[in-house]
Amino acid sequence: MLFQRFAATVGVVLAISGPHPATAAEPIKIGEINSYTRLPAFTEPYRKGWQLALDEINAKGGVLGRKIEMIRRDDDGKPDTAVKIADELVRRDKVVMLAGTFFSHIGLAVSSFAKQNKVLFLASEPLADSLIWDKGNRYTFRLRPSTYMQAAMLAKQAAKTGAKKWATVAPNYSYGKEAVAAFQDVLKKLQPDVEFVDAQWPALFKIDAGATVRALEAAKPDAIYNVTFGSDLATFVREGNLRGLFEKRVMVSLLTGEPEYLEPLKTEAPTGWIVTGYPWYAIKSPAHDKFLKAYQARWNETPKMGSMVGYNTMLSIAAVLAKAKSTKTEKLVDAMRGLTLETPMGKISYRAADHQATMGAWVGWTAVENGQGFMTRWHYVDGADVLPSEADAAKLRPAN
Repeated sequence: MLFQRFAATVGVVLAISGPHPATAAEPIKIGEINSYTRLPAFTEPYRKGWQLALDEINAKGGVLGRKIEMIRRDDDGKPDTAVKIADELVRRDKVVMLAGTFFSHIGLAVSSFAKQNKVLFLASEPLADSLIWDKGNRYTFRLRPSTYMQAAMLAKQAAKTGAKKWATVAPNYSYGKEAVAAFQDVLKKLQPDVEFVDAQWPALFKIDAGATVRALEAAKPDAIYNVTFGSDLATFVREGNLRGLFEKRVMVSLLTGEPEYLEPLKTEAPTGWIVTGYPWYAIKSPAHDKFLKAYQARWNETPKMGSMVGYNTMLSIAAVLAKAKSTKTEKLVDAMRGLTLETPMGKISYRAADHQATMGAWVGWTAVENGQGFMTRWHYVDGADVLPSEADAAKLRPAN
């Protein structure tokens, strides 16, 4: 009698539980670190970009039969905070990889953590060449074109101007220093008789624009290479316009054509500067059209360069998971080497030799129309066309 009651109870349990589907697989957790409060002009569009791609990927079932979950954290623009967050994400939240960061010194700090703790780190934005060259490691890969790549794109256009005497202005940290060094190196190879007569190194986001402009004027250069961005760029442009610094001078400027930096200047936007940027309003390709429509429909705003970086970051994460068929670190790292994927910018690959993606950039000239700055006469430069060969790049990296 007791056995019959037990059997009946089991039958009820099986009847209740049997027809129901199994519990959904746990999501794949990714740790995302960025300077959201420190530089929202870039990082908020970046977040919207990766969120759009994440929604699209998860709507199709995710990867490896599992949804992807992004755990987003704010480093407040501080390297030590970023490293602390990285440790929490890996040890407490059990993320399978890290992604993001904006400032180069923060990217370098997280890269060092990734190496020490053997966790994959996809650096979305930090541009310092040292990230993948002299301080590169097995666990760090970079999406955006580096300072060397973008400086090389600009130097090719600068050489065509025939300007001989150059001055530079750049923020005084790793990104600024490497961006100037790369531009000087490439330009001197293209035009050996150029001379660099002055260099200004304002503290990041603390530029004394009046003093900087006066020093540049005193040097009497034929041309100026600018690497400031964000609020520093806006202050520099306004002071330079006021004092006529840019008149009858060749101006070459890294990142200035990106909407997050150009659009806020409105009628004060410079004209005739040679820049790298993102002319989203004029790019015509099926892949970019699809991205543009989806982004505007999702967020009811136009994209920024950060939007594209965020979107491509998430596409890269999904692609490496699919290629590795695993969430194990060493398999993910091996899969990242040579990973190729389609993006709204076209096909990109992560080079095995130095872990740099071949994502490119648009180069053109600034102009103002209807009270708004934009890029004109632009062209797209494939990142592969301005990188050293993989053999030469491998020599730039430490033995790991």
